[in-house]
Amino acid sequence: MAARATGSGTISFGLVSIPIKLFTATSAQQVSFNMLHKKCGGRMKQQYFCPTDDEIVPRTDMVKGFEHVKDRFVQFTEEELKKLEGEKSDRLEILEFVPESSVDLLYIDKTYYLGPDKGGDRAYKLLSNAMKKTERVAVGRFSTRGRDQLVLVRSYRGGLLLHYVYYADEVRSFEDVERPSDNVSFKAVEEELAERLIQQLEVAEFEPEKFKDEYRDRVMAAVDQKAAGEELTVAPAEPVAQIIDLFEALKRSLGGATAKNDDTAEEDSPALRKAGVRKVVEKKAAGE
Repeated sequence: MAARATGSGTISFGLVSIPIKLFTATSAQQVSFNMLHKKCGGRMKQQYFCPTDDEIVPRTDMVKGFEHVKDRFVQFTEEELKKLEGEKSDRLEILEFVPESSVDLLYIDKTYYLGPDKGGDRAYKLLSNAMKKTERVAVGRFSTRGRDQLVLVRSYRGGLLLHYVYYADEVRSFEDVERPSDNVSFKAVEEELAERLIQQLEVAEFEPEKFKDEYRDRVMAAVDQKAAGEELTVAPAEPVAQIIDLFEALKRSLGGATAKNDDTAEEDSPALRKAGVRKVVEKKAAGE
């Protein structure tokens, strides 16, 4: 079944205009629950309550307000908010082209497929091919819902993708996150084990179809059980071993050693430990 376009527009840069259609690229499949009255099973309805007047307020008596200081609001009518919106337009204006390698995935929000509209096939294909060849992505501005949305356009499988991206002030700095300093040192054998573990789990490419939302599957299975009047049964989760020591965790992950014995200090000496680890690595490499 052919996809249905959710909108249309025009890619514009210089004197070039390419008519396009927008298609939804992703659709979250998360499970969600409704709130029910425990007594009768009826679905609950949300209401807005004003604690100042001690009454439930209908939507017709509500206005939007912005909290400019603590507990102080400025009110806006719908007409005032309409005046603040940008010019209504279906134009996607390309502002610049940048190396694809310079784009941090952290900034990407939502993704849409772009398809050519009537008369735009050749220009659409030419732009896609040119960006792929030059390894460039387009940075642009797309007006949506009265707001200028920052976007990226990139070549994808002979066509084009549209990414909504966050503005710089919408992305928190990683510098605010506490993390180890660059002065942390590791023994050569630890680095060797870590690299070996990565190699052991390495695959040629990312294949998302190999993975599934196991929580959603369990919930849907439980829904079927309950709907059929059966007693809910869920298999217990397998316990996860708690290994605090980094070196020991790496050894166990490779499946080449048992937990270290705290009572045998000699066996835990750096020289013997390194020799044992190298032996494990050599066996793994030989397929033993």
